[in-house]
Amino acid sequence: MPDNGWPADRIDTESAHSARIYDYILGGKDYYPADKEAGDAMSREWPALPIHMRANRDWMNRAARWLAEEAGIRQFLDIGTGIPTSPNLHEIAQSVAPESRVVYVDNDPIVLTLSQGLLASTPEGKTSYIEADFRDPEAILGAAEFRETLDLDRPVALTVIAIVHFMLDADDAVGIVRRLLEPLPSGSYLAMSIGTAEFAPEEVGRVAREYAARNMPMRLRTIDEAHEFFDGLDLVEPGVVQVHKWRPDGTGEQGIRDEDIAMYGAIARKP
Repeated sequence: MPDNGWPADRIDTESAHSARIYDYILGGKDYYPADKEAGDAMSREWPALPIHMRANRDWMNRAARWLAEEAGIRQFLDIGTGIPTSPNLHEIAQSVAPESRVVYVDNDPIVLTLSQGLLASTPEGKTSYIEADFRDPEAILGAAEFRETLDLDRPVALTVIAIVHFMLDADDAVGIVRRLLEPLPSGSYLAMSIGTAEFAPEEVGRVAREYAARNMPMRLRTIDEAHEFFDGLDLVEPGVVQVHKWRPDGTGEQGIRDEDIAMYGAIARKP
């Protein structure tokens, strides 16, 4: 558990937080007792939860590498970054192309405090951090860090990983993603992972209730609802699939069962 001098007036250490639960279950150290209690309770309800979370992280790594290596993307806008965990997106992108530029966005003061690890760019590239909420796209697009880091005459990859299942219908997650894509030029990409209960409805439903009991209600989506995020874009093969089925490269956990994964993943190109 951390002792990082985080500002006490901004960090609620008594309540569980989704990013810290994720960090705890993935074996990190940036969590508090409330996060450990929540993670343990959720894992009791669905013992596959750690497998699911690792698979999502592995998918993000594959997606970032594919965007850099295969699509030639050199600019990234990462929404809902979460607690830094190596390899971070910029480390993957800059290992392929050192000149890559990444803007990280999160509204969690813990992520801000730990963001030094996100800002350790190569000399040729650049990383920056915006403290903003996904639900306020104008704050993201209007930030100086966005304008100064990304060249909107060149393609950008918008990455929205494991966040929209915390966006309820009233938040209009699809509309927000479209607004964030709007200023990005043709040839840009959208990469998303999207929570679902379609493969283990009872178990994932119990986990969702544990989140909701801690003031983190979830909106899990069907395959058709996941497709809505990519309307008007050109999906990259294999389309919208469970994250462990998206271009596996043999580096992640092997022998994963479909019922152990509650996340769709996909990448699509803006025409």
